[in-house]
Amino acid sequence: MGKTVSFNRPDGKSVNGYLAEPAGGGKAPGIVVIQEWWGLNDQIKGVADKLAKGGYRALVPDLYRGKSTVDAEEATHLMNGLNFADAASRDIRGAAQYLKKSGSPKVGVTGFCMGGALTVLSAVNVPEMDAGVIWYGYPPLEYVDASKIKAPLLGHFGTRDTAFPIGKVDELEKKLRAANVKFEFHRYDAKHAFANETADEKKLDMLKYDPKAAELAWKRTMDFLAKHLK
Repeated sequence: MGKTVSFNRPDGKSVNGYLAEPAGGGKAPGIVVIQEWWGLNDQIKGVADKLAKGGYRALVPDLYRGKSTVDAEEATHLMNGLNFADAASRDIRGAAQYLKKSGSPKVGVTGFCMGGALTVLSAVNVPEMDAGVIWYGYPPLEYVDASKIKAPLLGHFGTRDTAFPIGKVDELEKKLRAANVKFEFHRYDAKHAFANETADEKKLDMLKYDPKAAELAWKRTMDFLAKHLK
């Protein structure tokens, strides 16, 4: 459904990405989709395809520059090698600018796991962002200057998530509330990556796909995006 495109970061460097668009969707709203720690794989391309079917131009920037993995140890290595501030303020911002320049009047950002953390950082560092949907991830909270967040946020978190413990979500909410950020966070009785249909294949105890929770989270996501981007 999608194709590989190349776009420029604010510093002029070029990044590749996977772009999925609705039929005749040049003027459709855009959404930057941020990968989990596994990289730009078929699963995250499928998320972009799903959003395109919902009427959005969905762009997944290739943050790992062509690398992806199914191995947790290698994924950790790839994630640890990523400069999060650079990814948010340059790669993701460049993707948002590309979507706006190429026809999308409004652009959202959504990400999963590591991408959820980057969605929070994007809310701080990407002024072009009109809405954000965070899936089970957050950065170290000292990097979240909530006073800079202008876009409304939706968040989905698992109460049994050991990768991103729910207690820190409470702290993040406090920060957002203190800065009068518009946000709506939902908690699900689920483990990490509950909306990733390939989670169980990884055979890691911390991951578990939960189709019911995923369906509810996706319904909330589509309603939220329609309200703020369409």
